[in-house]
Amino acid sequence: MSRTRNLALFLVLAAVWGSAFMAINAGLAYFPPVLFAAFRFDIAGVVMLAYAAYVVDDPIPRGRDEWTTVAVGATLIIAAYHAFLFVGESDPAVTSAVAAVIVSLSPVLTTVFARAFLPSERLTVVGVVGLVVGLLGAVVLAAPDPSNLAGGGTVPKLLVLLAAASFALGSVLTRASDDDLPIETMEAWSMLLGALLTHLLSLALGESIAEVTWTAEAVLALGYLSVVASGLGFLIYFDLLDRLGPIEINLVSYVAPVFAAVSGWVFLSEAITLNTVAGFLIICVGFALVKRTAFRDALREYGVVG
Repeated sequence: MSRTRNLALFLVLAAVWGSAFMAINAGLAYFPPVLFAAFRFDIAGVVMLAYAAYVVDDPIPRGRDEWTTVAVGATLIIAAYHAFLFVGESDPAVTSAVAAVIVSLSPVLTTVFARAFLPSERLTVVGVVGLVVGLLGAVVLAAPDPSNLAGGGTVPKLLVLLAAASFALGSVLTRASDDDLPIETMEAWSMLLGALLTHLLSLALGESIAEVTWTAEAVLALGYLSVVASGLGFLIYFDLLDRLGPIEINLVSYVAPVFAAVSGWVFLSEAITLNTVAGFLIICVGFALVKRTAFRDALREYGVVG
């Protein structure tokens, strides 16, 4: 039952974060990029703090260790990741396909960081092969133009790479923390502190609220990113991070592009090509290699194999 629950939550997370690319692209037409990210976590942080106050006895972090965990989440997973990603994607040289390929490096980067901070999380040789196969599937699914991937916009592409590295490092350090901070409390305060840091960065970049164009589409994009992608998404993420570890949970960056493609087809009439199908199948192979033990145990549990 636990494995089934974890798989279901993993797929929900991939669907939520994959479809969030639509909301980001829509919202960037109305918001300065870093201010957009800051507004997102202003709302998400308040929503999650109210939820934490409802479900947790003490929704305030206590002691240096718990506040350190919050600071890591706020700085790396919330502020750095989203600021780098939003600024990078705002450049025309960084298409959604290019960004998807770069962000898909997150599981590989997580493996590198885990070797330094979490020796118990190291993958076997077959697991490493699975990571590489999954990355290949993400590249095939995104079908980037090689000339565009290696061409102009070097700085924005490096910013997206920094975003993936920030997220990977934050996942590992959060996992390595030795405290009993409830997920809801950690998420709420990480979002609030991360929003503050992002606002400070927005001010430093000269962004202004006067640049925002408030429309129904802008409000919908901000609402979806704040409540669904951030509130629900990160609640699932941190729960699975504790259960699966940073390497396995960050495989979501391989699966999310599948849902991004499907949601684009449903809501934006974007075509699903042979690359989309082939990429999905390759990702499934890579995912199965990494999770082969869990799949084998599940099949034995249900009597499919002896």
